[in-house]
Amino acid sequence: LQFTEEKLGQAEKTELDAHFENLLARADCTKNWTEKILRQTEVLLQPNPSARVEEFLYEKLDRKVPSRVTNGELLAQYMTEAANDFGPATPYGKTLIKVGETQRRLGAAERDFIHSASLNFLTPLRNFLEGDWRTISKERRILQNRRLDLDACKARLKKAKAAEAKAAV
Repeated sequence: LQFTEEKLGQAEKTELDAHFENLLARADCTKNWTEKILRQTEVLLQPNPSARVEEFLYEKLDRKVPSRVTNGELLAQYMTEAANDFGPATPYGKTLIKVGETQRRLGAAERDFIHSASLNFLTPLRNFLEGDWRTISKERRILQNRRLDLDACKARLKKAKAAEAKAAV
């Protein structure tokens, strides 16, 4: 009732400290930017949306995500197979083997980078959103409910004093 009356402009609202309001605004801003950075980093690390959904499901089911071959490693595999078909002694075959080995190393480096970025960058962001932010939201709701209770009590006291003054007259 208090909340509805405040929204309709019929009840007084106890204002929170300006510094505290600033902290709440900064917390909201931090949460929003953290979510955006987290999502965009996930897109950068895994551009395939269906693969991201699959990884998300594995994560929620507490299962190990199956290892995927990176595009670089797949290209390296194709180059090596082509080199073997053309003959490793031919100039084209030798070149394909060299480039394929380089692509294999690049693919392995990409896999290591994705794993490292996920572990050292995305995990702390998720921990903030799933841990600290949930605590902040819970405490904010509790504070809001207490403020509404306080304002409702103030309104009842004001009405009681007005009724008492009216009865005294």
